[in-house]
Amino acid sequence: MARKRIGILTGGGDVPGLNAVIKSVTYRGSEDDIEVVGLRRGWEALTHLNLDDPSSKSHYIIPLNRENTRVIDRRGGTVLHSSRTNPSKMKKLPDHLAGRDFPVSQSTKGGIATTTWDLTNEVLANLAGLGIEHLIAIGGDDTLSYADELNRRGVKIIAIPKTMDNDVRNTEYCIGFSTAITRASDAIQRQRTTVGSHERIGIFRVFGRDAGFTALYTAYATSIRCAIPEYKVNLDKLIQLLLDDKHGNPSNYALIVLSEGAEWEGYKVQEFGEPDAYGHRRKASVAEAFADEIKRRTGEETIVSDLTYDLRSGDPDFIDKLVALTFGNMAYDAILEGKTGLMSALVEGRYDLVPIPDAKLGPRKLDVASAYNTERYRPLYSNKRGLPIFLNRAS
Repeated sequence: MARKRIGILTGGGDVPGLNAVIKSVTYRGSEDDIEVVGLRRGWEALTHLNLDDPSSKSHYIIPLNRENTRVIDRRGGTVLHSSRTNPSKMKKLPDHLAGRDFPVSQSTKGGIATTTWDLTNEVLANLAGLGIEHLIAIGGDDTLSYADELNRRGVKIIAIPKTMDNDVRNTEYCIGFSTAITRASDAIQRQRTTVGSHERIGIFRVFGRDAGFTALYTAYATSIRCAIPEYKVNLDKLIQLLLDDKHGNPSNYALIVLSEGAEWEGYKVQEFGEPDAYGHRRKASVAEAFADEIKRRTGEETIVSDLTYDLRSGDPDFIDKLVALTFGNMAYDAILEGKTGLMSALVEGRYDLVPIPDAKLGPRKLDVASAYNTERYRPLYSNKRGLPIFLNRAS
């Protein structure tokens, strides 16, 4: 009798903690004589894999075992690599699928027509060809949106949320968030010496396209001001608050952290470049734009620091390792029970399995009323009694 086979993949941006999930599932599988197969480069493994080509199989498929996963949890990133492939909206067919008949969609934006192909049928065929009975998909909103589609198509699938933005619905915590805040807090604390030495306003940019969790929690931990996507600040008021901070500081400096998607009244973050597989374009630096406004309006000098990619690099901290290991073991337990369409999560501060979020609802966002002081442009520090450990509830 063939051994049961589980597939596992990581999609989207890397964060610390992914390798801990991969190792925990692999070790549990070895104890139960279940094969665990790593699908390399996210969903690309299932769109570009050519089962008739040995080189393609070695490029995209890696059998996982105790030996090749023994030490991977000690470092960040993902040994399975990643991509932002969206199988339902492929702009180019892999060479070995050229000429094949797949559902086609056409759209026009900005006068430019785009043709995409839906390769879901190829994904289903590859999963069947590999003998994968259950799939674990680790990712953020984009990766999990396609996981939900596969679940609707009958694939047995369990999801695990990861993103340092912490903006996946149905959970209070995503793998990568704690390490991101730790990294950002450390960087800001170190750079106080430089900003203070030169008596400037320090402006820090962090990730957060649609949600301000990373900026707000960094501000919470470092006691500085912040701007988040969920609330458009008044520019004149914000600048005056920073000037008051600066002049009231014995070292004559002030600090603020901005989400990449933060805006102020009359300003919209500019985007550039080609959209990725999920329609996202790169955002121009709101920190640079804010620094220009400060200089133009007040003549004050600034120091701008882009912390974005540094926050997802390096080893996981304790919380991310703890949560990653637990999420992985929960996913494995769910597979043993034959469950599908569920996601490992934290709800009310407790571990739970919840439905994979509905992609149509978009990313989870901060509750401004309970988390953000719109008068002081700071986190709210009061009324935390009764909240879960991460001070927010799943939505």
